[in-house]
Amino acid sequence: MDSIDLEVLKAADSWLDAGHACELVTVVQTWGSSPRPVGAMMVLREDGLVIGSVSGGCIEDDLMARVRNTGRKQETPELLTYGISAEEAFRFGLPCGGTIKLVIEPLSGKSRIKQLLAHVMHHNLVMRQLDLVSGAVRLAPAQAGAVLDLTLSVLTTIHGPRWRLLIIGAGQLSQFLAQIATGLDYQVVVCDPREEYRLAWQVAGVDVIHAMPDDLVLEMKMDSRTAVVALTHDPKLDDLALMEALKSEAFYVGAIGSRINNARRRERLKEFDLSDAQLQRLHGPIGLYIGSKTPAEIAISILAELTAIRNGVALPDKMSVASAKDEIELPLWSPAGREVVPTQLN
Repeated sequence: MDSIDLEVLKAADSWLDAGHACELVTVVQTWGSSPRPVGAMMVLREDGLVIGSVSGGCIEDDLMARVRNTGRKQETPELLTYGISAEEAFRFGLPCGGTIKLVIEPLSGKSRIKQLLAHVMHHNLVMRQLDLVSGAVRLAPAQAGAVLDLTLSVLTTIHGPRWRLLIIGAGQLSQFLAQIATGLDYQVVVCDPREEYRLAWQVAGVDVIHAMPDDLVLEMKMDSRTAVVALTHDPKLDDLALMEALKSEAFYVGAIGSRINNARRRERLKEFDLSDAQLQRLHGPIGLYIGSKTPAEIAISILAELTAIRNGVALPDKMSVASAKDEIELPLWSPAGREVVPTQLN
């Protein structure tokens, strides 16, 4: 599963190769509420075909109509603002009087889309600087945490995976997790020293590294944009890796397992050189409680928790798997003092 940005770049590259005229549209500023964040992109072909999104529908419709009715008149980038008036905000579906500013860039060979796509496909984080006067483009390595920047003459955008996810174990759940995480702009690394699991791996674009997980955690130099998820159920593989990850700056460290197994894991980890604060960082059982049963559902549950944490959302404790199941399994008592077994919730 490609991220939205990667889909846009692939479409732009394909259309240019086929001789189509197309434009790259980027959200560069927003005020008030806006459906899509700064940095969102879409590519628009001369016949009105579009890949990506900058508003969720209404602005795309207007841009497509403009291309169909008037053709491409701009040869250099232009700035376009929607939603200044209350009438426009209502027309284009911008809630609460929101305003959105776009850069519309006619694409050509000098846009360097093919080179940018090659870097992103190799999981490189790239800075693209667009000269708003001439349309010339410069590419350079980007630093982790870099963000879009707009000046009077230059638009700087960041492309490539903004986050890293290390998955320990290459089982079926890991395959679903890797697929969805790739679409969420993670650079996914899967580690499993067990040959039988590596041979069964089937996720395109995500390879399995043959290494001991704790060694790989140290090698990757975990930073605040990295998450670690242990999925093997094997203490020999998970525990040492979790220990090293908990000592790092990783924004999320978690392990799959029941409440009982996670309690036992915490007891084992106490024997290592970890502080109470470091142990408190361990998530387990991982994920948000959504009644997940299948590997695909569990992967969604895990990534929902990662998304909330990386977005700085404080989740209530009752949304965790452990708390939700504790509450579900508490016995209920009738007014007569009889215990009533609660219905299992999914």
